[in-house]
Amino acid sequence: MSVGMVGAGQLARMTHSAAIDLAIDLVVLARSEDDPAVRAGARCLIGEPDDPQALARLAAEVDVVTFDHELVPNDMAVALTEAGHQVRPGARALHAAQDKLVGRNAFARAGLPVPDFAGIDRDPAAEVVRFGDERGWPVVIKSRSGGYDGRGVAIAAGPDEVSTAIASLPSSLLLAECYVPWVQEVAVVGARSPSGDWVVYPPVATSQVDGICHELVMPAALAPPVAGRVQELARTIAEALDATGVIAVEFFVTAADAVVVNEIALRPHNSGHATIEAAATSQFHNHLRAVLDWPLGDTTLRAPVAATVNVLGAADGSDPARLLPQALTVTGTSIHLYGKAAAPGRKLGHVTSLGSDPEETLARARRATALLTGQPTPP
Repeated sequence: MSVGMVGAGQLARMTHSAAIDLAIDLVVLARSEDDPAVRAGARCLIGEPDDPQALARLAAEVDVVTFDHELVPNDMAVALTEAGHQVRPGARALHAAQDKLVGRNAFARAGLPVPDFAGIDRDPAAEVVRFGDERGWPVVIKSRSGGYDGRGVAIAAGPDEVSTAIASLPSSLLLAECYVPWVQEVAVVGARSPSGDWVVYPPVATSQVDGICHELVMPAALAPPVAGRVQELARTIAEALDATGVIAVEFFVTAADAVVVNEIALRPHNSGHATIEAAATSQFHNHLRAVLDWPLGDTTLRAPVAATVNVLGAADGSDPARLLPQALTVTGTSIHLYGKAAAPGRKLGHVTSLGSDPEETLARARRATALLTGQPTPP
C-alpha cells in the first residue's frame, strides 16, 4: 500500500518512520530536498502544496492522500476527491481545520461548547469593537487561516488595543471570540478510520509560551469526569466532521471544570509526540492505519507518566545537534531531532521521558533539552 503526504516537515518525517515499520510506501510532496522527511529518506515529489499539478502527480502515485499541514487550498482537495482519489481526512473535514470560522460554525451547529464568536471581514476594527462592547472585553482576535506557533492570535483588552492587535495578524479575514478564563489547556489526540473505528489517547496537559507549545505531560491532571468529557468531545468532533486519520483537539478547562473547544488539527500533532515511546501504538502508526482503513492500534500507555519538552532554536541560532552527545548523558530520555536548519525559536526537535512521577519525569526531559540548547540545566 502507498500513502501520499502533502508536506515534508517533521510530522512527515516521523510518519515516514512509522511507514517503514508497516512496509507502507510513503511519498511526500516536498518543497525542497532539504525538507526533514526527505532528508530522512522518504521518497518525494517536489512541488508546492497549492499547485494543482503537483497535487495531481502525488495523488496519481498513491492509494491515499493525507497531509502534514493545512496549506492545501480546500478547492484543490475537493478537486482531488472529485477526480476519484482517496483524500483523508476528507475535504469537508479539512476545511474546518483550515478556516477557523468554518470550524466554529460546524461545532456550534453540532452543539459543542465553543466561545461566543463572530466572523470579522468588512470593517475589522469597527466590528471587533462592536463585538467587545456587546459581548465583553477582552476579545480574542484570530486569523481565520494560516496561524500557527503563536502566529495569528491577538488579544485586545479594550477598544484602544484593537487596531494594534489586528495589525499584528497575518490575514484580513478574522474571527473574534470572547475570552475564556481558563486555568488549564489540554489536548486530546484520537484516530478514526473510514469504517468509523475510533481510538483515543489520554488527555495531555500543554504549556504554551508566546503561543508556542513548550511542554506536555500525559496524562493531564484532570478529574476523571473531565478527562472523559474531553475524550468524548474529540470523538464527537471527528464524527461530526466525518474526519479520518488522526485528529487533535485543544481545549480550555475553567476553574469550574467547564470545557471549551479551542482549536483542531486533522493530522498528527505536537501534543501526540510522546506516544512514540509512551503508547502501545504511536499517533503516527495510527494515522497511517486510519487513513488506510486498517485496524487501529492500542493506545494504552507503557508508563504512568510521559513528558515531552520541545527543543526550540537557541537565541544564537546554534544547532542542537552539536550538543547531542552531552544531552544523551541524561538517562531515561528519548531525543528526536528533526534535521531542520537551526533558527531562534524554531521547533528543531523534542525530548520525551517516561516515569511514575510527573514532576521528576518532566524534569528529566527539561535537563536533556537544556543541554541541547546550551542553557543552564535545571536542578
